[in-house]
Amino acid sequence: MQTKRLGRTDLEVPIVGMGTAFLGIAGVNQAAMAYSDLTKPWDVPLAEDEGAAAVIAAIEGGCGLIDTAPLYCAGASERMIGEALRRRPDLVDRATVTTKVGQQYGVIDHSYDAVMRHVDESQKRLGLEHFDVLFIHDAMDVPMERVMAADGTLGALRQLQKEGIARWIGSAANDPGTNADYIETGEFDAAVIPECWSLLNQRARNRILPAAEKHNVGLVGATALERGLLATGPVSGTNYLARNFTQDVLDHVAVIQALCGDHGVPLGAVALAWCTRHPQVASTIPGARVASEARANAAAAAVEIPAQLWDDLEPMVRHWPVSQI
Repeated sequence: MQTKRLGRTDLEVPIVGMGTAFLGIAGVNQAAMAYSDLTKPWDVPLAEDEGAAAVIAAIEGGCGLIDTAPLYCAGASERMIGEALRRRPDLVDRATVTTKVGQQYGVIDHSYDAVMRHVDESQKRLGLEHFDVLFIHDAMDVPMERVMAADGTLGALRQLQKEGIARWIGSAANDPGTNADYIETGEFDAAVIPECWSLLNQRARNRILPAAEKHNVGLVGATALERGLLATGPVSGTNYLARNFTQDVLDHVAVIQALCGDHGVPLGAVALAWCTRHPQVASTIPGARVASEARANAAAAAVEIPAQLWDDLEPMVRHWPVSQI
């Protein structure tokens, strides 16, 4: 799989990795997922064996950037990744596992001691001693000066770097404005950027991309497939998690999907590849619940996109107001 350097780090990451917020949620459709989110109890059962198999399939397929967090599946996401690496130790060197600090299930705590505890617990669940990147997780409701303090999150991350537990540090926030605030400091090497960089949403152009270019921060695009809409195209009757697509948006995606069909390539492959055409965006991390979805993401990454498609697509790429998506 094609790789790109992650900003000012020395990491070469695949252009398609794996998001694990819904890892192991098996046997339910997208509509059922709409009733779960990352801050409430999971109302569907987790199939942890299938989750581990999905991680194995992703790494085998070349999608070795595995992004997780203690929050995801109330810790079970990290546990499933750890199980996958225990089952297949031969894959450890092919995987870059990144996790986050400052938030666990039901608790937001960006104090120094909490971050140290979070990392210790993540190490145990994942079976890893060291991390290439640790991200500050969703610091939207915490004063920035507290997070950046020597006795706060940043101080803890700098100590973890001194100890060799973390090589690089970054920001990961569902709110693009918060991500921009942290990227603009120049303190961070990488950022996971949800809700701001896709064929439908380019809020990253406002502040995130300029700041990332200035400080050479490597970006990892989350929600590139817009909760599945840009993977399948419009599907009647589907409820998309945290999305309320208007008919105008659905019709627009159908036009893009038709263009992709004219060029003989799937919409999902184009949606993912478009994100990493920007030089600062090194990878995308579409979510996968089970092995079949991980394999589909790997297959999408392997699709060769005709150059003419990008020319034809350019006038169709537009930013939609958040109220419409």
